[in-house]
Amino acid sequence: MPAISIDKISKRYGKVNALTEISFEVQKGEVFGLIGPDGAGKTSLFNILATLQLPTSGKATLLGLDVISDYKKIRKEIGYLPGVFSLYPDLSVYENLRFFATMYGNKIDENMHLIAPIWDQIAPFKTRQAGRLSGGMKQKLALCCALIHKPKILFLDEPTTGVDPVSRKEFWDLLNTIKQQGIAVLVSTPYMDEATRCDKIALMKEGKIITINTPVQIIENYKGKLYSLKPKAIFDLLNYMPKCPIKCNYYPYGEFMHVSFYETDFNLQHFTDFLAENQQTFSELTQIQPTIEDCFIELVTG
Repeated sequence: MPAISIDKISKRYGKVNALTEISFEVQKGEVFGLIGPDGAGKTSLFNILATLQLPTSGKATLLGLDVISDYKKIRKEIGYLPGVFSLYPDLSVYENLRFFATMYGNKIDENMHLIAPIWDQIAPFKTRQAGRLSGGMKQKLALCCALIHKPKILFLDEPTTGVDPVSRKEFWDLLNTIKQQGIAVLVSTPYMDEATRCDKIALMKEGKIITINTPVQIIENYKGKLYSLKPKAIFDLLNYMPKCPIKCNYYPYGEFMHVSFYETDFNLQHFTDFLAENQQTFSELTQIQPTIEDCFIELVTG
């Protein structure tokens, strides 16, 4: 039995469709990522699964329990880390942890082994008020509080938003430890680079799932031949690209432009000729391996 089973879940707010027939499963000990920009519907789905909102239609079960009729039982089995800091800022780090353990009828020592890798990093600040922690430390404390009752399912809604790169990496390293305990983890993020840390991902846009697969398989399914181009004047080149006679997809990528070609008989010389004819100079033009972000853009615009 899967830890999470979602069957054609939809959610409407008035005339706005936040979710449209979302379906997927998450297994025990699996990190499943919801990847997509703001407004993709990730938080709405989390609120439904955490029994905080009702779906407009469809069905979802957690550990075989229905999110509507069995919501009281479900709340005892899940941990939820929302996208905004939701702990008590005036309580100390340790007081927050003790509060959440007591609320679930547990003692801190019972499940300290589960949060030990995280707690060791924040223990030196256990007497500090939670509101005075750094962004990364706040998220680590929130994760400890979400895990202290040893949930069977953990929901993480954009847990690394606003967190520095080092803390982001540390946070994802911790998720590998958590899943080894058999806990199912459903995590959302707007950062495409974090998708590769998941066992399986669902790419979302405007309340719909574009594709579901492993990160490796999504990259292998990339249809085009992707090149990285470093032009002298990227914004000038953007004005000329619509005139390109070769079927391609293009977009700025920092100081580079990523260009993907789809013709079976594609000849790179034809593209460089097009650049020369329009007085577009460049210093680099290299074929590259696509990232999850490149795949997402191809699926959205292709």
